Amino acid sequence: MPPRGPGGPMRGGFLTEEEKANRPKVTWPLLKRVFSYLLPYWKQMFLVLCAIVLSSVLGLLPSVLTGRIIDEGLIGRDLDMLIKLILLSLGVTLGSNLIGVGENYLNNWIAQHITFDMRNQMYRHLQKMSQKFFTSSNQGDIITRMTSDIGGVERVITSTFTSILSNSITLAAAVVIMFRQNWILALVGAAVVPLFVIPTRLAGKKRWELTKESQECNDEINGILNETLSVSGQLLVKLFCKEDYEYGKYKNVNHRMIRLNIRESMAGRWFWVIISTFSSVGPMLLYLVGGILMIKYDSSLTVGDVTVLVTLLGRMYGPVNMLLNIQVEWIRSMALFTRIFDYFDMKVDIQNPENPEKPILTDGTVEFKDVDFSYTEERQILKKINFKLEGGHSIAIVGPSGSGKSTIINLIPRLYDVNGGSVTFDGVDVRKLDLSFLRDNVGIVSQETYLFNGTIRENLLYAKPDATEEELIEACKKANIYDFIEKQELGLDAVVGNRGLKLSGGEKQRISIARVLLKDPALLIFDEATSSLDSISESKIQEAIDPIIESRTSILIAHRLSTILAADEILVVKDGEIVERGVHADLVKAGGTYTELYETQFRKALEAEWFSTT
Repeated sequence: MPPRGPGGPMRGGFLTEEEKANRPKVTWPLLKRVFSYLLPYWKQMFLVLCAIVLSSVLGLLPSVLTGRIIDEGLIGRDLDMLIKLILLSLGVTLGSNLIGVGENYLNNWIAQHITFDMRNQMYRHLQKMSQKFFTSSNQGDIITRMTSDIGGVERVITSTFTSILSNSITLAAAVVIMFRQNWILALVGAAVVPLFVIPTRLAGKKRWELTKESQECNDEINGILNETLSVSGQLLVKLFCKEDYEYGKYKNVNHRMIRLNIRESMAGRWFWVIISTFSSVGPMLLYLVGGILMIKYDSSLTVGDVTVLVTLLGRMYGPVNMLLNIQVEWIRSMALFTRIFDYFDMKVDIQNPENPEKPILTDGTVEFKDVDFSYTEERQILKKINFKLEGGHSIAIVGPSGSGKSTIINLIPRLYDVNGGSVTFDGVDVRKLDLSFLRDNVGIVSQETYLFNGTIRENLLYAKPDATEEELIEACKKANIYDFIEKQELGLDAVVGNRGLKLSGGEKQRISIARVLLKDPALLIFDEATSSLDSISESKIQEAIDPIIESRTSILIAHRLSTILAADEILVVKDGEIVERGVHADLVKAGGTYTELYETQFRKALEAEWFSTT
């Protein structure tokens, strides 16, 4: 992307070093893919093309009519003709402008619909991407693709493509008319155009370079301000007595910024001196050559003819200058499409099978058979995991941090797929099940609760949009959160705030449990649901979890002994392997990993809980 200036990204007829290094390879398949988005709107595009041609040609007619106004109206002293030509010129100008308005509307209509299509396609594609994509990709980059990049397509269609067409047609029409008027003066005009364009390009390049330097200097100043004037930064400066040092550093950079600003300002002044000078040279040369032809060689050449050529010459400067930037704008446009297509071409790792299975009845039985898994080839996370959870029973999975506990449960709803072995749900490999069916029957209460910025009711209905009031209340009672809701002035319609910030951690977690219960899954998974809560909040959540575990197939990942003891079986995971399994009493006596966890984590948590209640 181009570097940013004070008003946004610096645009111009020059590529940045990054753009030069990453310029896309423009191929026929790429162009076909770009224009495939225009194809559904070919009728509107044809109308835009007709409007551009008509508007460009009509826009030049007043210049031609100026010659007749001078020759036939003023010099010919024909008042009626003068009035007719002036009215005709005004009418043509108005017509050209009205057509331009229509073309602009159509252009924007097409651009908005194409970006509408692309945004929908991108959003749907991103929804299908696996959890691996979101954990490994930069979130800012994902949002940029959805907003800035696709938004840039709108500018390409409304500006770059139409500008190329409009300026090409205007330039071609102006050249044809000039040569029809007088080929000698047309050649003189064509020779003069580079005298205007070349200095413009040179001056523009100089300003571009100075602007880049100025922006880099400005970034350095902002860096110093952010570091030294932040709460932590200013404290560090004071504690190490670096006020004078930081002031000197800031002063030097600020002084460099001032020098660059002056140079940039003066470069702009010289730029306009050059522009105004050379914009006057062309007309003067045409008047000179035209005068010589009129006086000595061509008596048929009129003042109006020379005026027409001078006017048309002025209309050529803009299109020529713009068309010289075609390569730059074209590269930027193709780079934009390439970035978007890179995302579209990303493989969807987790896909619905061609003939998905949907068992009629399910009790949530889960079995892992020789499961291997790794996020990258360099590090294997799970190794030969084997266990079976029968419907109606519960297991607790414990182990040191980073041992692979959460990874195990993420494989059940196919947030990731196994690298080896299989995970079955009710006896069917999860990769053969319909994804929606599978995920509808697996409910996960995670450690990091996410609530949308809306009401409690809206967050609950996310699980079951057609739930009745009675069902909502029942779910909240089971989650031990209904007493809190009743105390709210708006009850279920109380707003939770962005990410649930108006609620405590325990309240958010219990609403999350209620939401999962409303979904009524066959299998319930609690992933460290109480790990970051205070003892009171944990107690209320534990009161909600205990009866749920007794009535549903459940998997518990926890570090609280009370939660673990409620499970029918305990699996101990270490370094991606199940190293121990059994019930609490037997595992404590075994003197292995579980005993170590009990001594270092569970007992301390139990003691802390006991002290908090006494």
